[in-house]
Amino acid sequence: MGQNHVGILLNSSMYRGIPRRKTGQESLGNYEEAARRYGLIPCFLRLGDMDLKQNKCVAYIWNGRDYAKTVMPIPTVIHNRALYSDQAALRKLAALGARGKIIFNMNNRYGKDVIHRILWSDPDLRPYLPETVSASAGSLQTMMKRYSDLILKPVRGSVGRGIMRLRDTGSEWEVLYPPSKKSFPPRSPARLKRENAAAWLRRQRLPVPYLIQERIPLAEAESRPVDLRVTVQRGLRGTWAVTGLFAKAAPPGSFISNIAKGGGAYPAAELLSTVLPGHLVPAIISHVEALSLAVARRLSSGLPLLGDLGMDIGITSKGYPYFIECNGRDQRYGFRKAGMESVWKETYIQPMAYASYLLEQREFMARFPLGSRAEQL
Repeated sequence: MGQNHVGILLNSSMYRGIPRRKTGQESLGNYEEAARRYGLIPCFLRLGDMDLKQNKCVAYIWNGRDYAKTVMPIPTVIHNRALYSDQAALRKLAALGARGKIIFNMNNRYGKDVIHRILWSDPDLRPYLPETVSASAGSLQTMMKRYSDLILKPVRGSVGRGIMRLRDTGSEWEVLYPPSKKSFPPRSPARLKRENAAAWLRRQRLPVPYLIQERIPLAEAESRPVDLRVTVQRGLRGTWAVTGLFAKAAPPGSFISNIAKGGGAYPAAELLSTVLPGHLVPAIISHVEALSLAVARRLSSGLPLLGDLGMDIGITSKGYPYFIECNGRDQRYGFRKAGMESVWKETYIQPMAYASYLLEQREFMARFPLGSRAEQL
């Protein structure tokens, strides 16, 4: 087993589905095809099958006919596509890094509050950020005085779970909830007076910390809010680039566009041209791409080993972009749903290109340690 192996770290449930090719939205075939471009062999593994003391792991590797379990050295470079919340798993990931393993996107679920603080510290990015505060009785009252439309969201979470919208209707505030398969018929809106908002928030008994965010007045397609998903990845030279982007539209009657919650996926230029002046769309997309790259560079300057990000960028009815949030485990299948098959495959190619870059860098450092290079200068 040589340096041409790259690890793909999966959660146990997805790992167990490999022999039956039941890996949810992760495409094993795309990984295989992408890795071959760079002379790499993908090894699909899980954290529980790694023995750090022996530097051994059990991984699934394609043998030409099927995926077979193989005992092998832990790969030097690993792309993390798993989610971990327990401290034991996080400590093991850190221990792998301490032993010289390069795990990019090691932490792929930073809190939304952490992301906001890092971006807010950059004056150039502040104009692209909706005002965001930690949720409390006092902050809710303050934000209700400043804005007529708010979003409450958990600091950790994905696919729109736990999000609420508070909207001022004039005489009272309306609390809206996104559609849920677990809640049928749909949960009815609640109504409250601003002076009762603090008591209402306390009654929610929120299980995790929440944020309160100014809701951006998004462009709409037939009354369906629209935003963009932008995939930003490092590639063969280790630098950030936009791999692709597509537009999302919320399902009828909803205020969130997550595909997992019924949102639709469309080529960005195609959908934006229906809600904004067509001649402005290319410039708007360029603006979005520049913003996404600036966000990726700022985040990677403060967070270690980022290499693969999915960003949600809101667009106002005037075409101005706002950063909403980002995900370290980008759900790439949206490109496929939008009919963008080649871009969908490209989202697998770039991480393998970055893995190749990291392996080359590691080999160079091993051959020319800092001391010997300094002597040659």
